[in-house]
Amino acid sequence: MSRKRLSEFRAKTILYAALSQPYKGVEVDTSLPDWQDVLPKGDGVYVVKVDQAVKGRFKKGLVRLNRTATQLRADIKALAAHGYRYFLIEPYREHDAADERYLLLQSTRAGTSLTTSKHGGVDIEGHADALSTLPYTPGMKLADIDLPKGALDALVVTFAQHHFCFLEINPLLATSQGIELLDAAVEVDDEAEFFVDGWAESDFRRLTNRQLTPEELTVAELGAQSQASFTLEVMNPAGSIFLLLSGGGASVIVADEVCNEGRGEQLANYGEYSGNPSTEETELYTSQVLSLLVASPAPKKALIIAGGVANFTDIRATFTGVLAALKKYEATLRKQGVGIYVRRGGPHEQEGLAMMRRYLEEVGLTGSASGPELPLTEVVGQAVQHIGGVRV
Repeated sequence: MSRKRLSEFRAKTILYAALSQPYKGVEVDTSLPDWQDVLPKGDGVYVVKVDQAVKGRFKKGLVRLNRTATQLRADIKALAAHGYRYFLIEPYREHDAADERYLLLQSTRAGTSLTTSKHGGVDIEGHADALSTLPYTPGMKLADIDLPKGALDALVVTFAQHHFCFLEINPLLATSQGIELLDAAVEVDDEAEFFVDGWAESDFRRLTNRQLTPEELTVAELGAQSQASFTLEVMNPAGSIFLLLSGGGASVIVADEVCNEGRGEQLANYGEYSGNPSTEETELYTSQVLSLLVASPAPKKALIIAGGVANFTDIRATFTGVLAALKKYEATLRKQGVGIYVRRGGPHEQEGLAMMRRYLEEVGLTGSASGPELPLTEVVGQAVQHIGGVRV
């Protein structure tokens, strides 16, 4: 299952509404000319933090505590100077660190899994032995967190209704007035925006503090206009291994294997296409990956075209789109000695794979095209060997 991460502002807006509690957070988008107009005024004390899916923000200096209203403007300008755009401002809550708790909900094959700890906060990793995981059951009472009656059930109902697959609240404070969510991270099933009214692309955050490339912007626009799913993120513009992957599960496996082979720093991009895209959409998506590939200064490059065994995506149709894009770049691909390694399965896989094999042979490109008989991890090994590596 492919996931998108909600902005913390959007996540908390949903969660506090589920708890029937007011939320006083303010979202700031510094790309807007009037962004300073939304800043709080008066004598309050606040927290300001970057809201762009960055993990470990506190330790990275991306959270500033106990700030006056007059300090917020300078704080945001200083953080924005590092390339960040979105920020969250909330009232500062003085509390004892000993009162911090940890709560995690995850979607699993068996249902909703619940992990809790009486030790919360930025050093949760140091209290791994105190984590307790068990399946959720309606009306259950937690040993580690004294939640108000009905609060846990309300969170789980919202978790399901909004197609959440991951909800981490850390730290959480439970008081007589209710729950305070000092920090919250939510990931949503990638298909949720088609089922939940009101989702907008601005609700989601990408782990980036840089300008997006033209290729990333093109794919974002393609994904917004299509019923299929398209994602693309540049990891290393000078990388050696480029990915053209179908399906969220396969994309994770392939990217992880690249790292397992000790080639994580050479991974140029990440992303996937899924949901039975049209031939034309696949051609456009492939063209963006190839544009990044030919621009890389790496001396040896490989393209992995892979995916699991599709249930309904027409392999012949999508490979027709892939080939149309390859033909536009084939002279450069041949000149640069790019290796192309294919592994795919699904409807019309034999015809699609035969098309790929014939193309590689006719134009003189190094590579191979295999079906499900080849493990996904092995296609990564072929790419690693092509760029001059020794398999781990």
